[in-house]
Amino acid sequence: PELIGVTLLVDGVGGRIVEVEAYDHEDPASHGFRGRTERNASMFGPPGRAYVYRSYGIHWCLNLVCEEVGVANAVLLRALEPTRGLEQMRARRGLEDERLLCSGPGRLCQALGVTREQDGLALDRPPFELLARDSPVEVVNGPRIGITRAVDLPWRYVESGSRFLSR
Repeated sequence: PELIGVTLLVDGVGGRIVEVEAYDHEDPASHGFRGRTERNASMFGPPGRAYVYRSYGIHWCLNLVCEEVGVANAVLLRALEPTRGLEQMRARRGLEDERLLCSGPGRLCQALGVTREQDGLALDRPPFELLARDSPVEVVNGPRIGITRAVDLPWRYVESGSRFLSR
């Protein structure tokens, strides 16, 4: 929940984080649950790094690694409220509607230009930049989306009332 309201920029393009999902190393829905592989190696740390993977072989997804080395805990970024570089996002996504630019993990990565090239990179150095919240936010939680295991865990966190959520 601490990430909600934080601004994420990739090469100066991005916005306020309005939706995330948490994945724990003991969570059967997590990529790290069955151990380290070439694909998920970045998820095992160090913390403060990007874990980028392809979902269903189509969409890139960006996670923020958040646990000590060897412990595969990460937070999937599901949606941003676009605030910077909207024209670049529109060109990358091929649409005008700002609500749809970053509403979903695949859309978010396409709009920000995130690919496997950013996997394992530090989040406190270019191309990434994280900026603290500029005001308090109301965060609500509920079940995660698009998974078949551990669906009962209320580890999806959203900014209450945001019109930029994934669904």
